[in-house]
Amino acid sequence: MSVLARYERLITDGQLRPDPDQRRAAERLDRLQRELEADETGGLLGQLFGRKKVRPQGVYMWGGVGRGKSMLMDLFHENLAISEKRRVHFHAFMQEVHAHLRDARKSESGDPIPIIAREIAEGLRVLAFDEMVVTNSADAMIMSRLFTALIHEHSIAVVTTSNRPPRDLYKDGINRDLFVPFITLIEEELDVLPLDGPTDYRMQRIGGLDTWHCPIGDEATGKVREAFFRLTDFAPEDAEHVPSAELDVGGGRTLHVPKSLKGVAVFSFKRLCGEARGAPDYLAIARAYHTVILVGIPQMGPHMRNEAARFVTLIDALYEHRVKLFATAACAHDDLYPAGDGAFEFERTVSRLNEMQSSEYMALGHGEGD
Repeated sequence: MSVLARYERLITDGQLRPDPDQRRAAERLDRLQRELEADETGGLLGQLFGRKKVRPQGVYMWGGVGRGKSMLMDLFHENLAISEKRRVHFHAFMQEVHAHLRDARKSESGDPIPIIAREIAEGLRVLAFDEMVVTNSADAMIMSRLFTALIHEHSIAVVTTSNRPPRDLYKDGINRDLFVPFITLIEEELDVLPLDGPTDYRMQRIGGLDTWHCPIGDEATGKVREAFFRLTDFAPEDAEHVPSAELDVGGGRTLHVPKSLKGVAVFSFKRLCGEARGAPDYLAIARAYHTVILVGIPQMGPHMRNEAARFVTLIDALYEHRVKLFATAACAHDDLYPAGDGAFEFERTVSRLNEMQSSEYMALGHGEGD
């Protein structure tokens, strides 16, 4: 069945609402499906007569969280009737690339990128990515050359989703000028389609879920785990395989993100506020993730004034970038830091935490407060 036919059936069955942006994307993916499948049927004759492989133009779908990008990617990949296809989360793909690079540097001399591109392209005609995002300079420096080789030299059709338009990828990143050719490549070689309608379908899925859970314990942990799985479409039985990430926070430093998937990051309070961190770290998190799950927030007293001050800076960054926060904590907002240096200023953080739980805040798009 075609992508468009499946999409229309979901609307007829009442599983989806009509959405103009989604329909345009479904029509474009439907055309790409037909192009790839037509080339498949003519592949044997093309091989016999030396016909050059034709690469259909790829697709870049971007928009806020919950606009249906992953759903459309599901329809495309499931219904594409060719074997030479692969779908992978972008972060996992870049981890593979770095592993290839390490192996190539051990065994080969010269430029490893053409070798890696050839290995990746083996047996593929279409490469589909979930959540293209660039969080560190190492990836930024690799991507332009690698994807140029995949698209131009190996005729791979690339289909990808992202929360950001191409021009905002790796925004404000270190050595971003090295990444600009990749943006140009996307804009020239992929159809860029916005999915930025008014309805946040993913947030509908977490409707009714509380965002602040106390006291700390198994029940609270279970609630934020449920939010994570609903937001990322990740199966609970695969929880041990949630990818991690290394987030570029500037100054040649990176921050390990223990769980990072589809714009959702999971951190411990100890990792973010118990260590020496500052505003650049928290701003990098706020720019990279639309949702943060923060676990293990303690009740803080005078002896934890440094941790409390970092927590204030973290919440400021998340609030200003309209990041959604789910948390497990020892107590309610009002009791987090009742006394100590900066306790008066902490009242503003309590006010912000209260606002961040509101339905109005939760409905805001990521970054709208920039």
